[in-house]
Amino acid sequence: MADRGTDGARPVTIAYIAESAGVSVPTVSKVINGKSGVSADTRARVEELVNRYGYRKPAGANRNNTVELVFRELESMWAVEVIRGVERVARRHGVGVLVSKFGLHDSTPATWDDTVSRRPNCVLSVAQLSEAEREQLRAKGIPFVVFDPTVELPDDVPFVGATNWSGGRAATRHLVELGHRRIAMISGPETVLCCCARMDGYRSALQSAGLPLDPELVVHTGLTREDGRAAAGALLSLPEPPTAIFTANDLQALGVYRAARDAGLRIPEDLSVVGFDDLPVVAWVEPPLTTVHQPLTEMAVAATEMALALGRGEDAPQARLEIGTTLTVRASTAPPKN
Repeated sequence: MADRGTDGARPVTIAYIAESAGVSVPTVSKVINGKSGVSADTRARVEELVNRYGYRKPAGANRNNTVELVFRELESMWAVEVIRGVERVARRHGVGVLVSKFGLHDSTPATWDDTVSRRPNCVLSVAQLSEAEREQLRAKGIPFVVFDPTVELPDDVPFVGATNWSGGRAATRHLVELGHRRIAMISGPETVLCCCARMDGYRSALQSAGLPLDPELVVHTGLTREDGRAAAGALLSLPEPPTAIFTANDLQALGVYRAARDAGLRIPEDLSVVGFDDLPVVAWVEPPLTTVHQPLTEMAVAATEMALALGRGEDAPQARLEIGTTLTVRASTAPPKN
C-alpha cells in the first residue's frame, strides 16, 4: 500500500489508517482521542501509523454535536415514528438532530458532500446506504448505521432492523388458526429485503399448515394505499377470491379496506385483513386493523444509541441488531363465513 503521508497525493484519513493497521475506524478514533478500550499492541501500531503519515484531526471535526438522519422518503407516517425515536435519544445525550432527504435518484457524491461538510457526529441512514456513500463517509471518519435496510449489507456495516420473517409467519398463522385456507399475500417489491422476509414467513406458515402456496394469491406491488387497493381489487375479482389478505405494510392494508368497500364486502365478516407496521392510525380505522407491530420507535432508539456510540469512538456492543415483532390482534380478522 502506498505511503500517502509522504507523497502528498491525498490527505490521510482515519479510514486509511484503520485499513493500514487492520483495525476498525472506531478503534483508530479511540487512539487518536486518547480513549481506553484498545490493547497496548494495537495502540502502538495505530500511533506509529499516525506519526508516519502525519495525520492531523480535521479542524472543527468535533464541533458539530449532531446526528444526521437521512431519509429516502420522508412523506409518510412511518417516518414520524422513526424521528420520534431518534429525538428521544438525542435529547437524552444533549445532541442535535438534522433530518435530510436524498431521493432515490438524488443521492450523488455531490449531495453527500453536504453531509460530510456538516461534519455530524454520526449518520443514521434509513433503508439504504450504497457502497459509494459508505466509502465517502468512511473517508472522513464519520461513522454510520443503516436503519431497516432494504438490501443485504456487508458484515462490517452496522444496522438495526426487525424480525420480518417471524412477523410474516405470525400474521399468516393467525389467519390459518381462524380457519382461513385461501390466504392472499400483497407483498412489496421483490428487491426489498424486508418484504422478501415477510413473504418467506407467509410461505413458511402455509407450509407448516399443509396449505399450498397458490401463485394466483400472491401479488408484488408498491407499498402505498393505491397499490394495495389495486392489488386487492384484482384478488377479489378472482373466480375463487381469498377469504383473507395479509399485506406487507399498513398502507397497503388501508388500500385493501377501500377495495373491499368497492366490492361490497364487509371486514371482517366477508374478508379478514392483516397489515404490518402498526402505525398509530390503524388503531382508529373502522374496524381497527389487526397488524404486526414493528417497533419503529424502539428500533430508532437502538439505532441512534449505536450511531452515537460509534461517533464517540466506541465499539457498538451489538452492531447487527434485529428487534422482535409482535402480532396485535384487533377487529379486522375473524373466522371465514364458510
